[in-house]
Amino acid sequence: MLSVTLLAYAMIVVFMVLVMSGRVSALIALILVPLAFGALAGFGGDLGKMSLDGIRTLAPTGVLLLFAILYFGVMIDAGLFDPVVRLVLRAVKGDPVRIVVGTAILALVVSLDGDGSTTYIITCSAMLPLHRRLKLDPLIAPCVIIMAAGVTNVAPWGGPTARAASALHVDPNALFVPLLPSLLACALWVVFTAWFLGRRERARVGVLSLRDLDHVESPLGGFVDTDGGEDHRRPKLLPFNAALTAVLMACLIAGLAPAPLLFMVAFAIAMLVNYPTLEQQKARIASHAPNVLAVVSLIFAAGVFTGVLSGTGMVEAMAKNVVALIPEGAGQFLPLVTAVASLPFTFFISNDAFYFGVVPILAEAGRIYGHTAEAIGRASLVGQQVHLLSPLVPSTYLLVSLAGVEFGRHQRFTLGWASASALVMLLIGALTGAIPLL
Repeated sequence: MLSVTLLAYAMIVVFMVLVMSGRVSALIALILVPLAFGALAGFGGDLGKMSLDGIRTLAPTGVLLLFAILYFGVMIDAGLFDPVVRLVLRAVKGDPVRIVVGTAILALVVSLDGDGSTTYIITCSAMLPLHRRLKLDPLIAPCVIIMAAGVTNVAPWGGPTARAASALHVDPNALFVPLLPSLLACALWVVFTAWFLGRRERARVGVLSLRDLDHVESPLGGFVDTDGGEDHRRPKLLPFNAALTAVLMACLIAGLAPAPLLFMVAFAIAMLVNYPTLEQQKARIASHAPNVLAVVSLIFAAGVFTGVLSGTGMVEAMAKNVVALIPEGAGQFLPLVTAVASLPFTFFISNDAFYFGVVPILAEAGRIYGHTAEAIGRASLVGQQVHLLSPLVPSTYLLVSLAGVEFGRHQRFTLGWASASALVMLLIGALTGAIPLL
């Protein structure tokens, strides 16, 4: 077990060094690094099955992102978001500070539905054209967007809180409600980060007039033309497209059917109504094929990584190792230990592995020292401010693809700001008693 544990840590370190240094693309590293270390651990004959198990697990996510990109790509082509862009243009007036802060606020609002992929697509489609027209640092938009999503990801209908509540057998609201002041503080930190980065960009590029922003490039292909003059625009179908999108969102929230199927059906309907001929449909699909390929290939590559990590027992070995490293005298500080441990754990292993494998052990140890399961559960959510930067989060590949930045550069630029957000969450949680430090 010790050798597996050491190899697990070594694999993660090698992977992160390769990706963050830019020596190897995330796609290549996700495939080759786990296979190499899985072979070193003596599982060479089983790597095929492990990899396929991981790919099967992420297959629904890959399908979801594929058709989500196509659906929202069609909506952008048809001009659904043109009114939003015009409204934003009037509001920001070419000021980098307003644009970056507006990006953060829009992401905070849109991400309340708990779907990171939808948040990234909608926010990027509305705001990235403005960032690019003003030639702002391309790393800023994905930074503030993913930080905003990290805040709202802790909502009760989001995955992490539901997992923690299920693992600890507590009410999700018992975890979430006491954290509201902390999450509000994190949201304010996101806005402050956007303001700070926007001020820096204003000093660098200045402010453009509204006239200079008549035409802005869309991150999903084509152009967002404020005059609506492209052949693929469908201004007369705006009410239908808006209604279709609203129905899709309502069905997703209500869980009427699996999300991948909902996006598949919505995409098919959108294509038939907006682009009824075969030639038009082929052209629209081809225009979004590069984004689809870039994202979906990474999803399936991540399946190899997670499959080997789980199949070899590396996740379980790391969990037991970390718990064993906690000194007996540190029991009274277990909520703090849990909060600190949640940052690397939710970054390097999946939420499922952390919340169902590690958190119950920490909660049981905390009970001995008088800490409630709710306190441990709330502390375990601190790491969510950093979690979305993990290479194991599929939707993050969609964000960096839309933003047109390298995954490693995005991590390096955002990690410090996101870690500070986690610190804000911990400090406010301690001050309000949601996360007792003693």
